[in-house]
Amino acid sequence: QVRLVESAGGLVQAGGSLRLSCVASGSAFRTMGWHRRAPGKERELVADSAWGGSTNYADSVKGRFTISRDNTKNTVYLQMNSLKPEDTAVYYCNARTYTNVNYWGQGTQVTVSS
Repeated sequence: QVRLVESAGGLVQAGGSLRLSCVASGSAFRTMGWHRRAPGKERELVADSAWGGSTNYADSVKGRFTISRDNTKNTVYLQMNSLKPEDTAVYYCNARTYTNVNYWGQGTQVTVSS
């Protein structure tokens, strides 16, 4: 059974930093990453990381967020720096298997105050 366990988000002031983590179990995952859904908006990709190390970022977070992955622990991290109020959203861990099955975490709230 596949399970994704996310760390808690939190409330942070604009300009601050926060790190999210997600531990996956139950399968091998080709890609792991993070999506987010802001109030009134659709869920969007934030960043993802492939097994081989390639990464992909949304334009809105490039230069501020860093995704990293520990394959030995099946864990993906999202270091978020220089946070902005528009980063406020529910953040979801995502993991995709080698057969292209997607799994999602339960979501964690990140709130950035101005």
